[in-house]
Amino acid sequence: MKEILVLSRRPEDVDLVSQNLHMKKVYENIRSVAPTIATVLLLGDTGTGKGMTARLIHWYSQRFDKPFVEVHCGAIPDTLIESELFGHEKGAFTGADRKKPGKFEMAAGGTVFLDEIGTITPSAQIKLLQVLQDGIYSRVGGDTLLKADVRIIAATNADIAHLVQTGQFRKDLYYRLNVFPVTIPALRDRLEDLPGLIEVFLKKLNIKYGKKITGIHPLVMDRFQRYDWPGNIRELENLLERACILEQTDLLLPQSFPLETMPDGDDSDPGNDTGTPLSKARQSAIDRFEQAYLTTLLGQTRGRIDQAAAAAGVTPRQLNRLLKRHRLNKNMFKPTRDT
Repeated sequence: MKEILVLSRRPEDVDLVSQNLHMKKVYENIRSVAPTIATVLLLGDTGTGKGMTARLIHWYSQRFDKPFVEVHCGAIPDTLIESELFGHEKGAFTGADRKKPGKFEMAAGGTVFLDEIGTITPSAQIKLLQVLQDGIYSRVGGDTLLKADVRIIAATNADIAHLVQTGQFRKDLYYRLNVFPVTIPALRDRLEDLPGLIEVFLKKLNIKYGKKITGIHPLVMDRFQRYDWPGNIRELENLLERACILEQTDLLLPQSFPLETMPDGDDSDPGNDTGTPLSKARQSAIDRFEQAYLTTLLGQTRGRIDQAAAAAGVTPRQLNRLLKRHRLNKNMFKPTRDT
C-alpha cells in the first residue's frame, strides 16, 4: 500500500537546499529534529509540502529503515478513525469479523504521519493523548495494552490554536503535539525556489512518462514568477505533469499550460508605469508581444521556419532575425524522436 513506505537505505541524494531564507530555516530545523524522537507538528497551507517534509524527517531519522505510515485523518469517517489508528478486535462492532491491526502496529519501530490532525474525533484525541503521554494504547473492543514504538509527526492546514480555544481540539493534546512546530511557507512566498522545484519534478516526470523534457520556456518561467499559486507546490507539480503529457518537444511551452497560470495583466505592462519614458515602454510592450507571438507560432508549426514565416507574413530570413533577437531556438519547438 502507498501509505506504508520502508527505505532500505537513507536517500543521500535528497538535498535540503533552498534559496529562500524561511525555507532554509525549515531545513535547518529538520536537520536538528530528525535524529531525535521528538514529536513534530507541521503547519502550513494546503499543498505546501507537509507530506514531503514528514518523509524528510523520517528519512534523516534513526528510524529510516523502519515503516513510514501516512494517515489522512480527514479522509477517514469519524466512526472508523479509531479502528484505523489503533486497530480492533474481532466482534468489536458490526462487520468486525476478524482482528485488524491499526496504523500504530503497522508502523512499529518507525514513524506515523497524521495528516489533517485537526479533524479527528474527541474520543480518538483521548487515545492519541494516551499514546503521546504513556506510549501505550489498546485496540477497539480490547483491553490488552499495546506498546506504541513509533515516532509521531502531525500536520494541519487549520488554525489548531483556534480549534483549542473553541473547544474542538483538546488543549493537552495540542501541547503534546506542539513539541517542535515547523511552519512551511506558501510557494508564493518562496518563488526563488521555483527553478529547483521544477528541475526535481521534471526528473520524476521524465521517468514516469518516458520523456526527455529539459526545462521550461523562459516565458513560462516569467509568468510563473507572477502567478499567485493558490495550490502551492502540489499545484505546480500537477501543472508540470499535465504539460509533460501534452508537450511534443523537449521544452515545456506556454501553450501546454492553462491560461489562468499564464497571467499577463495590466499590472505587468510596462506602459502602465508613468515613470518609464514612452519610447522605452513602447519597445518593452513590442518585445513582449513579439516573444509571445513567436513562441505560439513556432509551437503551432513545430519549429518549421518556412511555415511560420508564411503564417507571419515575413520572409524566413526576417523570422530568423526575430528569433535571434528574442533568443528563441527553432529546435526547442520540434518534436523529439522519442515522443
